[in-house]
Amino acid sequence: MGFWKRILINTILFIAIAGFFQSSFHVASVWMALIASFVLAILNAAIKPFLLLLSLPITLLTLGLFSIVINGFMLQMTSYVVGKANFGFSSFGMAMVVSILMSIANVIVSNFFAKDGVDGE
Repeated sequence: MGFWKRILINTILFIAIAGFFQSSFHVASVWMALIASFVLAILNAAIKPFLLLLSLPITLLTLGLFSIVINGFMLQMTSYVVGKANFGFSSFGMAMVVSILMSIANVIVSNFFAKDGVDGE
């Protein structure tokens, strides 16, 4: 899936999840969701590989479940960069819940687009 498709999908997911968890997860506007999605993509490309490498022993020990903590941390970093007033979580636990929901939704959407691309474009 292309970079801009993933940005758009994450933007929609941020808005939808913020609608479900209004008291725990805040997105100020559609534009802030778009900016947060872009910032998350940049942080995932720049910082996440180093975090995965550093946490490899504990990730192997927990059979990959520690990656949820890393994803939550990446969302918290995104909140810090964008600004907590524009894009924020009530707690780190909420950031991990949002990361789980986004991971599940991204897998579903990626599988949908992968099946769509096999038949031809």
